[in-house]
Amino acid sequence: MSPAPPRLFDRALVRRRLTRAAPGFHQADFLHRRASQDAVERLEAIMRDFPTAVDLSARRGAFAEALAQSDARPRIGAVIEADYSAAMLAGRPGPRVAVDEERLPFAPASLDLVVSTLSLHWTNDVVGALIQIRRALRPDGLFIGAFLGGSTLFELRRSLIDAEAELTGGAGSRISPFADASDAAGLLQRAGFALPVADVDRVTVRYAHPLKLMADLRQMGETNALADRHPRALTRQVLARTFELYQERFGEADGRIPATFEILTLTGWAPHASQQQPLKRGSAKMRLAEALGVEENPLPREED
Repeated sequence: MSPAPPRLFDRALVRRRLTRAAPGFHQADFLHRRASQDAVERLEAIMRDFPTAVDLSARRGAFAEALAQSDARPRIGAVIEADYSAAMLAGRPGPRVAVDEERLPFAPASLDLVVSTLSLHWTNDVVGALIQIRRALRPDGLFIGAFLGGSTLFELRRSLIDAEAELTGGAGSRISPFADASDAAGLLQRAGFALPVADVDRVTVRYAHPLKLMADLRQMGETNALADRHPRALTRQVLARTFELYQERFGEADGRIPATFEILTLTGWAPHASQQQPLKRGSAKMRLAEALGVEENPLPREED
């Protein structure tokens, strides 16, 4: 029996943060809308039907809205909106269900498409969640998922760590870790997806003050939910020094400060016999030099 994954996040706190953010989520949903629009654009390039789809992190419906304005809409059948917080789904039309991404309720091979935009980075076992998604997909079903990547909020992270170290002699766990871009496609491979692809979209948002950035993070439901978070709340002194360092190091000529968000978008397919398969090792019928039309020069042998 494999060991349980480490408990990085307080999932109950994640849900409470999302529920708190739900009424005003539309005021800071620009990242969710961007990731949803990107997912729809990927579907537009795939000329096939997906009769049953799940939007695994529907929030206030950005994916459904983008899809409704897309040429891909006739190829997508029923879209079930799902979210970890039932409050996010309140008042939404159509089929909807509150789900925990760590314990998906969907039957094996029951879905043709699963889309997840900016929620799986809060799961304690990302690969385990992806395995559940892959099992819920029919053979040759498609998964499109967007995560926040490792460069997200690096300006805030550096400023906060240095401010706290300077004033208290040490830095606590205040900002969640994010997946590294170089490992993104590997997550799909480990979960058993075929034809994995990973893309990176870096977004820079400019704010008049770091407080506005922190207000947006709160409105997104994206504030710290680490299970092993610092026991003491941030003091005004540490926050003030954080803002000073942020402005000194990253402030722009007009006085505004940038905030970087890195969106990693993964696409993968549930395995199917019809998909392109890699050739077996040693099965090539032509040498590389012959295929390239160049002369092959063997490496010289080393003398004993």
